[in-house]
Amino acid sequence: MFPHIDYLEWITGRPEAATHDLGSSDLRRAVPEPDGIVPPELEALPSPPDDLDLETIIADAYDVGTENVLVTAGATHANFVAMAAAIDDANADEETDEADDEHRDPRVMVEKPGYEPLVATPDGLGATVDRFRRPEEDGYELDPGRIEAAMDEETCCVVVTNRHNPSGRGASRETLAEASRITADNDATLLVDEVYAPFCANGEASVFGGPTAADLPNTVVTNSMTKFLGFGPVRVGWLVADAEFVSRARSVMFHVPAISAPGMALTRRALYAESDLADGSRERIEANRELLASFVAERDDLSGDVPSGCTYGFFAHESADGDEVSAAAWEEDILVVPGRFFDDSDRFRLSLGLDTATVKEGLDAFEDVLDTVSAKS
Repeated sequence: MFPHIDYLEWITGRPEAATHDLGSSDLRRAVPEPDGIVPPELEALPSPPDDLDLETIIADAYDVGTENVLVTAGATHANFVAMAAAIDDANADEETDEADDEHRDPRVMVEKPGYEPLVATPDGLGATVDRFRRPEEDGYELDPGRIEAAMDEETCCVVVTNRHNPSGRGASRETLAEASRITADNDATLLVDEVYAPFCANGEASVFGGPTAADLPNTVVTNSMTKFLGFGPVRVGWLVADAEFVSRARSVMFHVPAISAPGMALTRRALYAESDLADGSRERIEANRELLASFVAERDDLSGDVPSGCTYGFFAHESADGDEVSAAAWEEDILVVPGRFFDDSDRFRLSLGLDTATVKEGLDAFEDVLDTVSAKS
């Protein structure tokens, strides 16, 4: 029923095996000792009051009620649950529409280029997957008009990332509001994966660091502990939506694994002190973004943009496709992600998530790889 997700199968184990990791986008922090539980950077932080639960901390950050929050086992889990709830809702509407004798298949529309799991998940859930474009020639901007033009009356869910994965392009609250209006007019759900929304400069910060689509009509947003806060092993995320949607999503949760109590406790502590942790994350974002932008600008054989406040981007080599660049890098133990996992085999994604000194060493090594690739052309 569920298709293979080639990217996840390809990436598994590679960050750990690579000498230089230029593929991981999470702002990774130190992990506990082998028998430990608490990440070192959480040990010194204050614990929240006993009567302040995790749902309340998240709800307060988004200025919504706790009935609008569902805690999940990471953002991938949140996206799965949200899509399943939207598809289930569409199927329920079909069953109650006695006037329509024709069978209607729920359809989910996903941005292109886009992150492969966001395409594979609705396919595995039985929906027909359509695509709308965020073309390179438009700077990968989110254009609500393209959503409107591609909408079908059976479209039950529209899926976008903000920041866009893989380009790093951000969309404003106003653009998200227009996408929400168009989606709501079609009685569909807009799903905005916001795991990269906090990647921004200090002056742009808002909810968990960036512009959010939370609390827009017919809209659900997802986020997690993994990318901006850098606590991927905790495996906790959340979705924020209207209370009725959260109720449907909670019903879906009964069919999938629950979240561990230690993970919930660690997340409470991290989000309670989020502003303290964010300072370090944002310092790394600004340093690594400058490093990546300089690296790309100094190479005549590379093209592509590094958006402001972002540590990753989608690039093309003048004479080699994404697989060739990635394979040449991997021969030197450098992890670079080929663009075929994001619908564009000509490109590759560079992600500077690790500490600045470490990724600088990686870029120095990758420069030698690119010199070799260019010399062969």
